[in-house]
Amino acid sequence: MDVERRVTLRFAEESREAETHTNLSAVRQDGRCLWVAGDETATIERLTAVVGEDGRVTGYDGHVTVNLADLVPLPAGPDEEADIEGLARGNGWLWAIGSHSLKRKKVKPGQSGAKSRKRLATVVREDNRFILARLPLVTGEDGLPEVVREDGGRTAAVLGLRKDSITDLLEDDPHLAPFLSIPSKDNGIDIEGVAAHGDRLYIGLRGPVLRGWAVLIEIRPGTDPKDPQRLRLLPVGDDDALYHTHFMDLGGLGIRDLCPHGDDLLVLTGPSMDLDGPVRVMRWRGAAKADAPEIVTSDDLELLGELPYGDGDDHAEGIAVLDEPDAPGLGILVVYDSPSPARLTEDGGVVADVVRLGG
Repeated sequence: MDVERRVTLRFAEESREAETHTNLSAVRQDGRCLWVAGDETATIERLTAVVGEDGRVTGYDGHVTVNLADLVPLPAGPDEEADIEGLARGNGWLWAIGSHSLKRKKVKPGQSGAKSRKRLATVVREDNRFILARLPLVTGEDGLPEVVREDGGRTAAVLGLRKDSITDLLEDDPHLAPFLSIPSKDNGIDIEGVAAHGDRLYIGLRGPVLRGWAVLIEIRPGTDPKDPQRLRLLPVGDDDALYHTHFMDLGGLGIRDLCPHGDDLLVLTGPSMDLDGPVRVMRWRGAAKADAPEIVTSDDLELLGELPYGDGDDHAEGIAVLDEPDAPGLGILVVYDSPSPARLTEDGGVVADVVRLGG
């Protein structure tokens, strides 16, 4: 898959100091704007497109930061990162989801063997990672989308405050429960993508990968009638289950992001473990239909192309459909975590790729 062109995302100084621009983990287009998130803060960022005479995007600036704690209560307060790994937009809402993962401490260069062993034995839970937030979208006076705490009868709300997170839901799951106590980089639970379609959310897991099969969870969140700031899960189908799992043959890779395209889902895939590649974009046709299969074989998936990746850097973490006039095929914007030095500009920007897919 060839990179058609590159565009620069420019962030304000505060976000650059927080290293948001070098830890991008999610992206979604919203008209002229992008919603993006990094995995080291509890914020969402909005950027606005700069376009050329031909109407095509040449970059993004006009950075605005949204603090999640200003909109919804966070279980560990405003200062702990939320590790936002997925953003979705639909029906006037912006959705943000944390990784729901545990993390094992890293070995630091120069440490003694004893300290390194101790760090590798330490597993940490950070409660803000275990949230799903739903935020009302409105059109501001400048004509751009913005998120608010309330809009008429619509209220910002969150799932995951009181032992009701998605991982709590999986405590008795025959496939996923054994992985709840395993850190994400060890093939444990690790949410890395979300897509909205109608009243459903589709949640992609980087891990676990089960004998080569990746996992997608389908849920239907709604407002808790007892507390408008909280979400609850509603039955997904006629079986009254609060979630459905789908298993996808991605050739041993996990899900790194999801992006809706009509009734299809575009799936960004990559290794579940701490490896660089391969990285691919797949199309699951008809994924959003009510009778979507629980087992998604390779015959149900179309390989759209492979993305470049670096050696310890340039990890593709988010994709968004990029609507542009008179552009053939399907344009995809790709953002990267741990960008290589070549992607960092002197004025504090970070470079994303635009790729063109057929179909």
